[in-house]
Amino acid sequence: MAGRVVEGSRVESSGVVASGVAVTAGWVRVEPLAAAAAVVQARLRPPQPLPEPLPLRCWFAAPQHTAPRAGVLVLPEIFGINSWVRSWAERLAAAGYAALAMPLFARTAPELELGYTARDVEEGRRHKGLTSAAGILLDGASACAWLEQRLGRPGGLGCVGFCFGGHAALISALQPAIAATVDCYGAGVASGRPGGGPPSLELVAAIEGRLLCLCGREDPLIPPADVEALASALAAANHTPPHRLDRKSTRLNSSHLVISYAV
Repeated sequence: MAGRVVEGSRVESSGVVASGVAVTAGWVRVEPLAAAAAVVQARLRPPQPLPEPLPLRCWFAAPQHTAPRAGVLVLPEIFGINSWVRSWAERLAAAGYAALAMPLFARTAPELELGYTARDVEEGRRHKGLTSAAGILLDGASACAWLEQRLGRPGGLGCVGFCFGGHAALISALQPAIAATVDCYGAGVASGRPGGGPPSLELVAAIEGRLLCLCGREDPLIPPADVEALASALAAANHTPPHRLDRKSTRLNSSHLVISYAV
C-alpha cells in the first residue's frame, strides 16, 4: 500500500481497519529532542548517567478520517514492537486516538521484533538488562514531543505499557506531558530500577498525573508482597489502588479498561 509523509517520516502502510474503523499506521522516525536531557535531570531521583540521544524507530497509528482525540505513548514488552504491540496502537487509533509505540531497546536492538519462544524471552531479557530509567525517560521525552507536535497541542497525553513496558510506563509517568498512565503487569517495580538504584516504586510520589496499575492475581512475576507494596505506595500518593485481574495470563486482551483510563 502506498505510503505518505507524516511529520517528515514515511508511513509504510495505511488504511488498516481495526474494529471497523479505518486507521493509518506505519513506521516513523522520531528525532531526539534537544531538551530531553533537562526533563530527565529534573525528574529522575537519584540521577543516572544519561545515554547518548538517538533517533527512534516507532510505530504510529491514528484515525484515518478524523482528528485524534488525544495521544497515547505505547511501551512494549521485552519482545519489541512486534505485531501484538502494533495491534494495540491500531486499537487505540480505532478508538479515536493517535498512538505511538516506542522501542525500549533503541540502543541495543532498535528494530527488535520477537516472538514468544524461550529463546525470544532470553534475548528480550538480555536487552532489558542493558536499559536504564534515564534512557527510558530520555527517549520518552522525544516521543512525547513528537506526539504533541503531531496533535498540535501540548500535554494531556496518555501512556500504556505492558510487562517490562508497564514498569517503563510507571517511570514514564514522570513525564510532564503525560496526564494518565496505565501500568499493565509491570513486574519488578517494588524490587529494582532499570540501570540500578532504588526501586522504581519510590518514584510514585513524584508522579503528578493519574496512575493505574493492573496485576494478575496469579502472576508469578508479581508476588503478593509486591502488590501490597504497590498498593501502599499508590495510596500514599493518592493514586488509584492496583486493579487485580482474575487470571494469571501475562497478556492483556481487553482494551476497554486501558483505553477508558489512559486517554
